[in-house]
Amino acid sequence: MKIGVGSKNKTKVNAVTHLLKDYPMFDGAEVAGIAVKVEEFGHPKSLEETVEGAVNRAKQAYVGNEYGFGIESGLMNVPQTKSGYMEVAVCAIYDGEKIHLGLSQACEWPKKAIEGILHKGLDGSQAMKAAGFTSNEKLGEEEGLVGLFTKGRTNRTEYNRGAIMMALMHLENSEHY
Repeated sequence: MKIGVGSKNKTKVNAVTHLLKDYPMFDGAEVAGIAVKVEEFGHPKSLEETVEGAVNRAKQAYVGNEYGFGIESGLMNVPQTKSGYMEVAVCAIYDGEKIHLGLSQACEWPKKAIEGILHKGLDGSQAMKAAGFTSNEKLGEEEGLVGLFTKGRTNRTEYNRGAIMMALMHLENSEHY
């Protein structure tokens, strides 16, 4: 069985690869990161944009594979947060007919980084660097915001795993979905 992941980002590909080992239905699956065409709108600024990005990635990754996985992180409005937003990862799995969605846990970006995303059109890595929180140009391909601000207690691969696991509930329990 061939699985495409709509990204070359190792935090996304590794999360799918390692998690699928726990699922008998994916026994022996070959997972490959696929370079996909991504609409250039900067960092997703709403749950709708984030879901759209994940679905787009999944559908592109499906071509030539039995399943396409798309993972996108972005902002969503959350009342009573300090900035008004939280970051969430969305996983979309496309099986050629249906989309299966799952979301990760969510966290709030520091206010300085939110300003860079919302007002300057920066992506998360750029915003964190511009705000002085990291010198890493590709923070989102390494530990991510969650690794940096949890002081290594978790990382972006683990964060992505949560969204993937929630989407996989649909496939494992398809009779209920």
